[in-house]
Amino acid sequence: MVMRFLARGLIRFRWAVIGFWVILGGFAFLRAPATPNKLNLRGGSNRITEARQADLLLHERFRRPFSEFLAVVVEGPTSFRSGPARLVLDSLTTIAEKQPYTRALISYGTSGDSTFLSTDEHTTFFLLALDVPGDSVGALVDPFRTAMRSTLARMPGSGGYTLRVTGRAPLDLDVRTVSWRDSKRLETRLLPVNMVILILAFGALVAALLPIMVGTMAIAVSLTIIGYLTAIMPMSVFVLNMTTMIGLGVGIDYSLLVVTRFREELNRGYRRQEAAMRTMHTAGSAVITSGLTVIVGFSALLLTPLVETRSVGVGGLVVVAVAVLLSTTFLPAVLAVTGRAIDQPKWLARRLSWYHAPQVWEKWARSLSRHPRRALTMGLLAIGVLTAPLLFIRIGLPARHWWPTQTEAGAGVAMLDSMGVSGYLLPIRIVVEVPEGSRAASATTLRGLRALSDSLRADPKIRDVRSLVDLVPGRSILAYSLLYSNLDTARARHGAFLDAYLSEDARVTLLDVILSDTTTLTSAMDIVKHTRAIVRDGQIRQLRDATVSVGGYVAASLDFQEDLLARFPLLVVLILAATGIMLAIAFRSVLVPIKAIIMNSLSVAGTFGLIVLVFQHGIGSQLIGLDGPTEAIFVVVPVLVFAVVFGLSMDYEVFLLSRIKEAYDRTGHNTQATMEGLSATASVITSAALIMIMVFGAFAFAGVLVMQFLGFGLAVAVLLDATIVRMVLVPAFMQLMGRWNWWPGGRVKRADSE
Repeated sequence: MVMRFLARGLIRFRWAVIGFWVILGGFAFLRAPATPNKLNLRGGSNRITEARQADLLLHERFRRPFSEFLAVVVEGPTSFRSGPARLVLDSLTTIAEKQPYTRALISYGTSGDSTFLSTDEHTTFFLLALDVPGDSVGALVDPFRTAMRSTLARMPGSGGYTLRVTGRAPLDLDVRTVSWRDSKRLETRLLPVNMVILILAFGALVAALLPIMVGTMAIAVSLTIIGYLTAIMPMSVFVLNMTTMIGLGVGIDYSLLVVTRFREELNRGYRRQEAAMRTMHTAGSAVITSGLTVIVGFSALLLTPLVETRSVGVGGLVVVAVAVLLSTTFLPAVLAVTGRAIDQPKWLARRLSWYHAPQVWEKWARSLSRHPRRALTMGLLAIGVLTAPLLFIRIGLPARHWWPTQTEAGAGVAMLDSMGVSGYLLPIRIVVEVPEGSRAASATTLRGLRALSDSLRADPKIRDVRSLVDLVPGRSILAYSLLYSNLDTARARHGAFLDAYLSEDARVTLLDVILSDTTTLTSAMDIVKHTRAIVRDGQIRQLRDATVSVGGYVAASLDFQEDLLARFPLLVVLILAATGIMLAIAFRSVLVPIKAIIMNSLSVAGTFGLIVLVFQHGIGSQLIGLDGPTEAIFVVVPVLVFAVVFGLSMDYEVFLLSRIKEAYDRTGHNTQATMEGLSATASVITSAALIMIMVFGAFAFAGVLVMQFLGFGLAVAVLLDATIVRMVLVPAFMQLMGRWNWWPGGRVKRADSE
């Protein structure tokens, strides 16, 4: 009743509805490009984790900490020890030190440490500590890069030098740049491909244009809304690609269903306005139900403690809500105006009529009705084989491909890696705070630091440890005690070192653990766990009264991972329960929601298995541009894939079940209803799934590994869901269950032998 009232009002004021969306869409297309620059680069947890506590201590308690820093890598034609190359290095470091945000700088020129030189001495790097909060560093990267390049350009023979600015902030900034570029590039390439699929599906050019219009408007409006939301909450850069993927896929999918049903109503003899109202009552209801199930998945992400996942949750809510609104307001209004013109040109429909011929799908439906047990068994077996690799999943930071090498920051990491010093870029940072009244430079604490340092150095994955007891190799604890007995004198002799490794009140000290060049981010997480275990178990007796925090990028990622995994079971339960309740209300059935949850879980499990096989083990990874296994799956991937896939899988579930339920309410015969529903929706589901697969699959070739994970996972999930699950398992199960599918709310006829 409510839907009929809304449909009548919508059609009556159709020109006002169209005008509203045209104005809003035009505004959104102008504002959306500004959104990427407002997105959060760093992310992380909204609570004080151990790693975050370590970073806060470094920034607040140290005079010149290397808590936020940039790394400048320079490659030249001659040795940087002396001569013209040394002049270039000195000029760059002089300009870098003069920047107002520079807190400290260390290079070969300031330290004489050969670590800053490559083996052939033709490559060097220097580190610049910044006096700004972590979330503000991104704004300094481009100005600093400009200052470095302009300085280099003024030097004689500058053409022979290559300069790269890298570090945590430049890497994050370049990821945002690549994400935005991927979104625009892939969106541009996908639109013609989707247009071809839609023309094939509709057999009409006008009908094919409408879903494209809805999909692109959904992206623009959503990005504009997200841009405004950044003023009240941090929104991660991840939301860029996710908005494009979901907006284009869902917007076109929902539009495809609505336009298809509208054409059916026209072919039944209804006039355009009546056909639009009937479409709203049937397909419009299905779109709203489907949209709500997708929203459930995204809503669950709001309960996670991380900026990245909560941002995707908010972004998903926005883009799905916009797509649903466009599909149930703007699109029906346009259809009511367009009418029969939607079938233009007529000659195209005649040439593509073979695609819509129902014989193939009717034959498939009849085959399933004769052998439902065999179909169910074969489908479950296929899903089981695909799920098997999931038993060997390893959650963690990927071992390779993590930073996009096509960016300046990524190329800088590669240059440091070739020098064997990339571990200096993301050290593990151990912050030790002694009780009030004690000194971190006392003999007892120094012995504890030496014991911890020696324990860590014994690990072959660790290249070096820098701390108060590692200033001069081989120096005894007694010598260090004498050195630090008068801190004023010690700071006069080793000012830069002590400013970086001892707080001003002498109660907090730092150990930097430098990983060897063969240590991956995956194994670095194991080192963080081992270090925390040493401290937690009290193995270092002299540090038992101290507060020890392990920080740095890898430790923060580990905290991020543990936070998310701790919430994952709750997220799963909430999504399953909310989805089940919604479907039970929509279809007035107990068995249908239980079956839907089981079937969707099967498609998600199969998807996870293939992600592990392709990414973690590297089987077939070359096809998407990777040159080997990642060895681990980033923790965000299973969480986002589950939340997004579970909702998106319900699209086809709702489309199929809505038609089966409609036929069952009309006839009371389950077998006939299942065959009719499958035949009526098979071509629509196939076309919609093909569009989704193309949209998501394109992002499997993105420049950022996280988006490759998600693009591949979502494409595979839709493929499995639209083939094995929706075309085999669901109708076979519906056939076997007979009239019990609709208990207690469906009508039952005695003529139904099942």
